[in-house]
Amino acid sequence: MIETATTANGFARCEKPERYIKQLVSHWGHKMATSYDEDGQTGAFPFSEHTHAVMAARPGGIAITLTTADKDENVHMRGVIERHIDRFAFREAPLAYEWTEQ
Repeated sequence: MIETATTANGFARCEKPERYIKQLVSHWGHKMATSYDEDGQTGAFPFSEHTHAVMAARPGGIAITLTTADKDENVHMRGVIERHIDRFAFREAPLAYEWTEQ
């Protein structure tokens, strides 16, 4: 069976989205070439050749776009992202996450 790329959009409700994105950029920056755009309050996370995420601070939380090689990897990476955001948002955790697939 041929797998196709899967993209999911998520939203994590929290009080300090900019702070958590910056912390994730720093944390994952030791393992990959993350980037942060101060103006757009957006972090980019290239996990692998086929897996990447973009997180943007929005009123009320973090908007997440996650693209992976297939659906199973997408579901797995949602969990990775949620656990890491919750770790930095420990005062608010566990956060409520909403995911939709495109």
